[in-house]
Amino acid sequence: QVQLVESGGGMVQAGGSLRLSCAASGLTFSSYSMGWFRQGPGKEREFVAAITWSGRSTYYADSVKGRFTVSRDDAKNTVTLQMNSLKPEDTAVYYCAASLLAVDRALHRSNSYNYWGQGTQVTVSS
Repeated sequence: QVQLVESGGGMVQAGGSLRLSCAASGLTFSSYSMGWFRQGPGKEREFVAAITWSGRSTYYADSVKGRFTVSRDDAKNTVTLQMNSLKPEDTAVYYCAASLLAVDRALHRSNSYNYWGQGTQVTVSS
């Protein structure tokens, strides 16, 4: 049974930092590209960042580029999202997701992902 479990969410003031982690089990982690998505209050789920199965390429939404960094540790079956310079508009539930077959150009699409975590809340106060 595949499980993706996010952790590290919480409340932080604007300008602060948080580090989200996603622990994967039940799958061959090194074969999966990993993505982070978020859903703010009253908003649709949106792409945040992705890292390819090889770790060679990373992709970011324009809204987080330069502030967020995605990385992976295949030895620990984890993917991490380092979030700096947080803004109130970053407030959302953050989800990690695993994609087995998506090509790089499709990693921003939620329907490219096979498995999803339950999400972790990030709240940024002004």
